[in-house]
Amino acid sequence: MIQLKEEKNRALPVASMRQLLEAGVHFGHQTRRWNPKMRKYIYGERNGIYIIDLEQTSRALDKACDFIRQAAQQRKNIVFVGTKKQAADIVEEEAKRCNSHYVNRRWLGGMLTNFETIRLRVNRLKELEEMRESGDFFRRGKKEQAVLNRELYKLEKSLGGIKTMRGRPDVLFIIDQKRELIAVAEAVKSGISTVAIVDTNCDPEGISYVIPGNDDSIRSIRLITSRIADSIIEGQQARSGGAEEPQEEKVERKHHALETPISEEELADAPDAAGEETEGEGNS
Repeated sequence: MIQLKEEKNRALPVASMRQLLEAGVHFGHQTRRWNPKMRKYIYGERNGIYIIDLEQTSRALDKACDFIRQAAQQRKNIVFVGTKKQAADIVEEEAKRCNSHYVNRRWLGGMLTNFETIRLRVNRLKELEEMRESGDFFRRGKKEQAVLNRELYKLEKSLGGIKTMRGRPDVLFIIDQKRELIAVAEAVKSGISTVAIVDTNCDPEGISYVIPGNDDSIRSIRLITSRIADSIIEGQQARSGGAEEPQEEKVERKHHALETPISEEELADAPDAAGEETEGEGNS
């Protein structure tokens, strides 16, 4: 595990309370679809939906970003993991923005616990890409071309975001612990630190840095993921000579999700109310 120095409290939070509210980070799942281990992060219930305590979310996000910043400054290998449809494009975009690796389509079992086998598959992916670029693909029969193209597509889908990664990850940033159970289990087994957006239907145990929040809303995922990417960039800049940290808009922290009336438009961002489902599984 990465050992970090305790940092002084920021003058301003990574994300203001207003930004968290507007992104719908406070919306959990329906009260019947929850994990009791998330009880301490829940402020209350509104219209049959659990409301996440944004005061805790804000503090947790600040702490997670401090950790990520220091990890990046120490040249640690940070990998973004988010394979659900709401997260896939955001994960790729933000990981590329901060020159990090990512898994956004499918987590292959053994990525952490059997990395040498994964490395062999990455080498095969690179070999197929070289064959395509050199024109070797097109000098083969149609059936063989089809087989190679299919193999290339599958490998690119699973390994495209980590094909330039030289070693095993040091940190995983995970969107939706429940969906990424295999990644979390492998990280725990391998002693790899994890930072995760954890909704009210998830199990926070085993996560090094829990960020309680809505892991279904695109706006919520984008806000938190962008702050993680910003922190990586800040760490990289500090490593290469330092740069001023961006100043966030100052907003009083007394505003709270339950003290702010929930409009119909905001309620639509609550995944169970809107009928949103995670790709491959319902909200449960």
